[in-house]
Amino acid sequence: MDRPFDINSVQGLTDREALERIRREGLNELPSAKRRSIFPIAFGVVREPMFILLISVGAIYLLLGDREEAVLLLGFVFIIMGITLYQERKTERALEALRDLSSPRASVIRGGVQKKIPGREVARGDFIVITEGDRVPADSRLAYSINLSVDESLLTGESAPVRKAVSPGALPVRRPGGENLPFVFSGTLVVQGFAVAEVLSTGPDTEIGKIGGSLEEIKPSQTPLQRETGRLVRTFALAGAVLSAAVAVAYGLTRGGWLAGLLAGLTLAMSILPEEFPVILTVFLAVGAWRISKANVLTRRVAAVEAIGASTVLCVDKTGTITLNRMTVREVYSKGVYFSPGPDGAGLPEDFHETVEFAILASHINPFDPMEKALRELGSLSLTRTEHLHEDWTLVQEYPLTESLLTVSRVWRSPDSHNFVIASKGAPEAVFDLCHLDGPEIRKLSGVIDSMAAEGLRVIGVARADYRDGSLPAGQHEFTFEFLGLIGLADPVRPGVKEAIKECRDAGIRVVMITGDYPATAGKIGSEIGLSTPRPGSVVTGPELDAMDDTRLKSRIKSIDIFARVVPEQKLRIVNALRSSGEIVTMTGDGVNDAPALKAAGIGVAMGGRGTDVAREASSMVLLDDDFSSIVKAVRTGRRIFDNIKKAMAYTLAVHIPIAGMSLIPVILNLPLVLLPVHIVFLELIIDPACSIVFESEPEEAGLMGRPPRDVGEPLFNRLTVFFSVFQGLVSLIVVFVIYITALQRGFGGPEARALSFTTLILANLGLIFTNRSWTRNIIENLRSRSVALWGVALGAISFLLLTLHVPILREVFRFGALHPADFLFPAVAAGVAVFWFEVFKIVYRKKFF
Repeated sequence: MDRPFDINSVQGLTDREALERIRREGLNELPSAKRRSIFPIAFGVVREPMFILLISVGAIYLLLGDREEAVLLLGFVFIIMGITLYQERKTERALEALRDLSSPRASVIRGGVQKKIPGREVARGDFIVITEGDRVPADSRLAYSINLSVDESLLTGESAPVRKAVSPGALPVRRPGGENLPFVFSGTLVVQGFAVAEVLSTGPDTEIGKIGGSLEEIKPSQTPLQRETGRLVRTFALAGAVLSAAVAVAYGLTRGGWLAGLLAGLTLAMSILPEEFPVILTVFLAVGAWRISKANVLTRRVAAVEAIGASTVLCVDKTGTITLNRMTVREVYSKGVYFSPGPDGAGLPEDFHETVEFAILASHINPFDPMEKALRELGSLSLTRTEHLHEDWTLVQEYPLTESLLTVSRVWRSPDSHNFVIASKGAPEAVFDLCHLDGPEIRKLSGVIDSMAAEGLRVIGVARADYRDGSLPAGQHEFTFEFLGLIGLADPVRPGVKEAIKECRDAGIRVVMITGDYPATAGKIGSEIGLSTPRPGSVVTGPELDAMDDTRLKSRIKSIDIFARVVPEQKLRIVNALRSSGEIVTMTGDGVNDAPALKAAGIGVAMGGRGTDVAREASSMVLLDDDFSSIVKAVRTGRRIFDNIKKAMAYTLAVHIPIAGMSLIPVILNLPLVLLPVHIVFLELIIDPACSIVFESEPEEAGLMGRPPRDVGEPLFNRLTVFFSVFQGLVSLIVVFVIYITALQRGFGGPEARALSFTTLILANLGLIFTNRSWTRNIIENLRSRSVALWGVALGAISFLLLTLHVPILREVFRFGALHPADFLFPAVAAGVAVFWFEVFKIVYRKKFF
């Protein structure tokens, strides 16, 4: 039997005391994989194929005696390493921020106030509050518990939960395992009950720390996009290797310079290799997860970043997600009479006192549940200075809510009596069952419930019993209960939910509300938020769901927006029916029993404020503020991220075509080479930051949430994307080649023709960046949205281009000839032509194609 306990008497550590202990003893975290420092990242960079190609080219330059080119090339190598390190560190910092956010939460009492903190900030001496579904954050000794059972299989290997109980004396710390011990251990799972415990040890000093377990980290997992990109890179790499070998052999046979031929082959390999693709995905997904966290949605699995924007159905709880989860008692019914308490609770008639009294007795003394808080608040306002509040009574036992009986009963004993008083509250039909009401009485009360529910109220039943025998029975049904009344509680809708649901509808996303409330309550809330118009059959209940076979459910689920009186186990069936209909499901949940549905959904979203650790572990995302509007913001951000990935990939594919073409065509036509490795490196200095920084920071497209969800099975490079990317690249190649041939035909030497064509290529490259910022807005419209990264890249590229054309030593290294100011007109016009056609196309046909 659990001993009496007053949670208000617990002060715990102050924040300052806890911080001081953490400084001395360390954070409450286990040894985990070290965060990557600059040196491992740099080592990863030097193993990249592009880096190896650059070193190989530098070695060939040295063999050819071109020391200046070799030195400059190695200088470029370090610049590219710097850019890559910046990209990697940006990704790493985003992941570190997510690791910090994903630290398990713990409920502690600090300075007499209960608060949620990251589990890693729990200190020895803290008092923690644990309940069903929580993972214990640190090894602790129980100070108070009610029906506490803990799964310790993580430490003992035993699958059966063990009961915990407060010890009357100070027992020495025991190892995990065994019944009725007063100790709970870090990492174990509370499967039933409630407890307050004092932390004895943290971090490496816990039992799990001694075993050497390590915390789960957020890691950039392989997503479908990454797998698709990996295949593309391998295809390009294989094609590049074959073509490069062919170019090297052809050059050696036709021109006699084998080292120069090898140089030409390596130049082609560098121009073809799309090494930016993996960088784009890594940076966009990691930084995208960080951006989504700014909308109060934590991404636990990076794959969810690409998936959430494709959601077609959002399945959400009503309580706490659609509503504020801040309840007030709106109506009380007892003995055929209704009463609506005022804001101050004054004037509650005597006939209703017993109903409110026993509803409070069936609640926790210091409640955390909003419904129980509302009952306590009404009691403090209306029953103070009456005999209906019992601060001196002793709690003897609690019969918790179960799947088969949705009521909670608490057994009390008064100081001046040896008899037991039992208070019960819960689902009205379960209370009717406990009270053994007959059919006519149930029908009468059901009408009362329907009228309350039609007002959007959550309805609970209240009952009482007396017991005189010495030992308490095993179950609630063995008491003789008397029905007392019904209480209706209001939970206001969150601000902004109606607008967010409209936004979902405009975006082609269905919202399905799943609740344990009555159908009338759910229908009223659904109508209030614009989810549906109440009509016969528009709300399906849990029993009706059980009566349907899978085929019937699959055919009906397309038209059902509200499920009421649903238990958590039925959520999995709803999710599976939606998925079998081809929907991409985002599902919210908070309880232990929600975990299977969260795992089965395309994107499981756990509640961060009121959710259990088990639900969070089964989810892909965690809703930090439990607000439905935040999910919609995450969908919007996910769509924007995917759009920007697509733009960056399209630009990268397009820009490689003129580079590869101008590396290959002169060899085939036996013309002077245009591009050398040093030119490829210069181009990479533009391409790398453009594809990973400029496009990542691009704002969302107009009408982003006004179009239907994308097909999740659609490849990143669909036919339309490939066509426009390749066509842009071919047009750029044509104008660059025309400038090159025209220059040769007009008597320009090879260096001058190279300078003109390379200038055209740089300007065309910048044009591709500007035009691919949006496939719906033209360049003029794009310029209105400021982008510091874009202008940094553009000004940097033009400035360095001018240096290579006018500084003699750089001009010599780049093998350029001197150009006159008038000569720049031709590259500028040609680059403009290269993108002008696409700008015209966007204006004329964007509504049809984009």
